[in-house]
Amino acid sequence: MWRSRRRWQRAALAAIGVGVLTATVLSSGPATATAAPASDDGYTFAVIGDIPYGAAQIANFPNVIAQINADPAVQWVNHVGDIKDGSSVCSDEYFEMIKSNFDKFAVPLVYTIGDNEWTDCHRPNNGGYNPLERLAKIRQVFFPDAGRTLGQQSPRVQSQDRLGIPENVRWERAGISFGALHVVGSNDSLAPWTGNSAPTPEQTAEVLARTSAAIDEIQQTFADARAHHDKAVTLLLQADMFDPTVPNPTFADYYGFQPIVATIARESAAFPGPVYLFNGDSHVFNSDNPLAAGSKWLSFYGIDTPAPNLTRVTVDGSAGANNYLRVTVHPKGPQVLTWTRVPFATS
Repeated sequence: MWRSRRRWQRAALAAIGVGVLTATVLSSGPATATAAPASDDGYTFAVIGDIPYGAAQIANFPNVIAQINADPAVQWVNHVGDIKDGSSVCSDEYFEMIKSNFDKFAVPLVYTIGDNEWTDCHRPNNGGYNPLERLAKIRQVFFPDAGRTLGQQSPRVQSQDRLGIPENVRWERAGISFGALHVVGSNDSLAPWTGNSAPTPEQTAEVLARTSAAIDEIQQTFADARAHHDKAVTLLLQADMFDPTVPNPTFADYYGFQPIVATIARESAAFPGPVYLFNGDSHVFNSDNPLAAGSKWLSFYGIDTPAPNLTRVTVDGSAGANNYLRVTVHPKGPQVLTWTRVPFATS
């Protein structure tokens, strides 16, 4: 494990130096506000991301939380990052306000950090902060009790707090191993900060440490699934590493994701069941099989072995954040996860 980490670190530093699931895509019928809870062997969780963006969504966010709380099926909520838009100030006051909203979730909430709340805070219109200082503040505000979720119910989860990354957590439920990973847009935080033409040494060191931890978290999540004979693995993160809205992606803008994608591909290909990846970042709902045979992303990331059992789902966000994704676990059926988009009652 450590050898593989060091190899990637050397490769990443070299790249910086030069400037630089067979799963079927699932869908379900129209959502109903009175959906019954899943059986004793399964359950339902919600996924949201890239919300709230702008004044209107900020004002409406308590209503969104109240609606999810009122859904009798939802037993868990995942927010896949970006708690603000990319052109607003990353202030302490804003973070505290969002945390107070998160505290209103009646069920457990797992929050995966996005780029807008720290990576992009170097921008003048974000306040011109040092992103690493903002990341430290995010961890202080949103992860005060490492190893427990947010929300009014806060069960224990396995955390990487020992590595200084309390936001990376994993847990198991209903025959599925879950892992939430801190992987963000802006080339996983390797996009140069304002006034720089390349990542700073401090910036690079943070990315290397966080990527090493994410790789370990992915491997541990799959190891848990194998040890417990789980039927599926589910990963949650912010970055869209396979963004279909970018017509001609260049590796120079994505190389920070390569070791993450390679690890997910390798672990997925070796896993006997379906693997699901939920992300935000690109703001438009999408589900696909980005590492299936014939996908352009295989050669893009240098992946030799396809992983056709990997299904990824992007949740609606930004101006399109007008619904939450209700995901139901079916541990005894042929389709382990199904999902549907539930429109917000008000927007």
